[in-house]
Amino acid sequence: MPWVRQEDCSGCGDCIEECPVEAISMIDEKADINMDKCIRCAICHGICPEEAVRHDSETVPVEIKANVIRTKKSMEACASHFDNSKEAQKCLKRWIKYYNREKTIAEKTMAELQSLQETS
Repeated sequence: MPWVRQEDCSGCGDCIEECPVEAISMIDEKADINMDKCIRCAICHGICPEEAVRHDSETVPVEIKANVIRTKKSMEACASHFDNSKEAQKCLKRWIKYYNREKTIAEKTMAELQSLQETS
């Protein structure tokens, strides 16, 4: 999914003019993409003269780090709340189950989407 690196956006509006579904608007003189409207056509990627419209693959390391921090905070809270370090490990196991579930959903969604591809 596209996203806008705000510090690179010049506010020129080219992406807004070219977006076929009007998913991009200006907020505080910077482009903002409404992901509910976005159809992932990638026109905004090619049109941006500042290359401010970025690919979401760039955010993977940031998202992983945030997930690990979130899990560690939850583990600390469990250990503190229950006054037991074993609770932290139980919490970790629950987070691993959660991410395994997310992985399963992603894998099954990908399989369904791939079945939509035309075979030649």
